[in-house]
Amino acid sequence: MVDAVVAADSATSGPFKRGNETGLTYDLKMAAWEWLYHQAGCRVIGLEVKLEGPGGRIVDLAAVGPQNTFYIVEVKSSKSDFSRDDHTAGDFSELREREVTVAGRTELAKDTLRQAVDYAKATRPDSWREVPAFKQALADYRRVAGKEEAYRNRVATFSTKFHDPKFMGIADYHYLIAPKGVVTRNSLPPQWGLLDETPSVSYPAPHKGPRKNSGIVSNFLRAIARSNTTSMMRSQGMSFKRV
Repeated sequence: MVDAVVAADSATSGPFKRGNETGLTYDLKMAAWEWLYHQAGCRVIGLEVKLEGPGGRIVDLAAVGPQNTFYIVEVKSSKSDFSRDDHTAGDFSELREREVTVAGRTELAKDTLRQAVDYAKATRPDSWREVPAFKQALADYRRVAGKEEAYRNRVATFSTKFHDPKFMGIADYHYLIAPKGVVTRNSLPPQWGLLDETPSVSYPAPHKGPRKNSGIVSNFLRAIARSNTTSMMRSQGMSFKRV
């Protein structure tokens, strides 16, 4: 069964498939592209588009439809993939509140390690690194320091994308596309719509109607153009270095 899953996943290939991208994710991207073109009427569509504004976020697909209607589609191939972005500002505040506790544990382990070093050197000056108390203190410190590093990495990569008012204000429609069961109606973030892999609309996204001027439209189109240029170069194996 595992071999069959791997084979099925690796069977999907295409000119714009990234090396670190699963076949399922790529298929969902292409399904979203199809929906944007045929159902939403978009004639300007880009993959992996870095939009200007809050954090310069990269979206899986960005598109422009009739009357300069902006669409954003995010691909979520699994529940864990979905949950990574499904956090609120309150969730982030709770995470940051743990910083003092996490740092305090590391500092305590460091103090214990210093004491263990002093004890070991006083007990066995020539082979103090072999003293069990030192070995245990060192192992404890490494374990706690590793947890602090993991915590700080989580803070640095913590995403509130699905609930960020600024991010939600940059397009008329925001959609998720995911396999059946990954995102449910109850778990769907506010102001988001849901596409399935067929592709069709499971739950329509509300129209937000952000205020747009000619500069905003130009920036959106320019971001898609940059993305498509990069995708085309990558698909042809062209170098990104200046000659």
